[in-house]
Parts: sequence; structure tokens; C-alpha cells
Amino acid sequence: MAYILANDGIDPSAKEILEQLGHVVDITHYDGADLEEKIKTVECIVVRSNTKVRKPLLDIAKKYGKLKLIIRAGVGMDNIDCAYATDCGISVHNTPHSSANAVAELTIGHMLSMARHIYHANVSMRQGLWLKKQYVGIELAGKQLGLIGFGRIAQSVAQKAIALGMKVSYYSIPVIKDAMPECTYVTKEKLLKTSDFISLHIPHQKDEAPFISKKEFDVMKKGTYLINTARGGVVDEEALLNALDQGIVAMAALDVYQDEPTKNARIYTHDLISLTPHIGASTFEAQQRIGLELIEIIKKYL
Repeated sequence: MAYILANDGIDPSAKEILEQLGHVVDITHYDGADLEEKIKTVECIVVRSNTKVRKPLLDIAKKYGKLKLIIRAGVGMDNIDCAYATDCGISVHNTPHSSANAVAELTIGHMLSMARHIYHANVSMRQGLWLKKQYVGIELAGKQLGLIGFGRIAQSVAQKAIALGMKVSYYSIPVIKDAMPECTYVTKEKLLKTSDFISLHIPHQKDEAPFISKKEFDVMKKGTYLINTARGGVVDEEALLNALDQGIVAMAALDVYQDEPTKNARIYTHDLISLTPHIGASTFEAQQRIGLELIEIIKKYL
């Protein structure tokens, strides 16, 4: 039996299964001093993006010696000091197989919303306006989609985009070639210069510089659409705002932000940014799959 803290919640069915296996599952959310106190007693902590597991918290866990396992219920692990946790003898894992489709569908949804002015039309109609002539959109079919990163999520986006008639190119580090014959590997510069839509699917560490900043925006062709459902830090928000104001970027869609919740009023009030509050993996199906995947990890390590 293990004491498991699901600090950012857990799918109810996964909680039930873990309890049937004899584990104690605490789904209370703890912050600050409360979390520091709780980490002394738990053997496993399950987190999403909200909880940060940094060195100070890990030092407490190491001192008391109870914590054996950290699970990120999702893909990105930039909220966990993974290397330091490993040095402390704590195993760190994520659930990379579970949320790819959910994030990919949100990405496509944002693309359709921007292309057909769904976001703007919804807001204006609630104001009693009928702006039919102003909302002439574009079709995704025939447009060039450039994917930065080509892991599970990006490949799922590619499959859906191809079904919509888009042409897909991608850039990745490390180089991933021939993963999907229908997609073309290109250099970063060519992707920036030729893409009608650019979607980001790469990780980001807290001390890294943004992957997309003024230098990259200056290379993009005028009128590009940008989508970020990866991590907030991969895009320089101030550079994005300038690119939108200059018409380099026609519109942007963001699900992730440099600070969450975002405190940048220029971001959340800008008329050319479609926003969602980091809901990429927030589907019932994805959360069920994540729950099942983390159960298998717990079975293996506890």
C-alpha cells in the first residue's frame, strides 16, 4: 500500500482502481507550506501543470525519504526538476501516450476558428451585430502547415490536417525523417518562410530562450497564422504582439502562456489572439487514458 497525492486531481475511475489495489489516494490540492508538509508523508505525487516540483520541495522530500515516485499526468515535464529528482533517488515519469489526440484536436479547432473567424463572429453576435461581409474567411484545404516538433502530438495534427487537404512540412530537433511519408522535413528557415499556418509542438525548460522570437517573426511570410498548444515559453509574447500589430502574423491562437494564469493584459485583450486556458489535454477521454497509464506506472514502481 502506498500514500498517493494527486495534487492536481485524477480521473475518478483511476482513483477507484488505485484504492481497490490498496493505495490511499488524496485528491486535495496543496500549495506552499501545506504542500511542503504533505510531501514529507507521501510515497507518490501525481501532478499536472499547476503544481511545480522544484528543488526546495525535493530537498524536503529527500530529507524525509518517503517520496519514491513523481508522475506528470500529461506530457510536458518542465514543471518538475527531473534531473534533481533523479539525483535524489526519486523516479520521474509522464504519460506521453494519453493526451496526443486531445491536444491535436484542439490545435485543429484553433486553426478552423481563426480561418473562419469563429472566435470573432461569436463575440460580435453576442453584441447584437451581424457582420457577415466582414467575416470572409479562408479554407484550410491547400494551405501549407508547418509543424515545429514532430512527436506524437504533431504527427496526430499532421494526420488530421492532411485529411482536411492541407500540405504538411515539419522541422524537428533531433531530426526525424520519414516518420510520415506524406509530410516533408524542411529547415527551420524554410518552414518559417513558406508556411501559412505554424503550429508548435516542442518542450520548453524554464531557463531556455523562446524558440520563436523577433528573429523568427521577421523571417515569416506576411499573414501567417500561429498556434501554440505546447508550452508558453516557446513563444516570446512581446515579439508576438509586435508581429500581430505589424501584420506579420494574421492571427494567433494560444492555449499556453509564459505565466499561468496569464497576467499579460495585452495578450488576453488583443483582438487578434484566440485564447483557451491550457485545456489541450482536458477531455474526458484523455483524462481516462492518463489515469490508466499512471496506474500502470504505479503498479511497476510501487
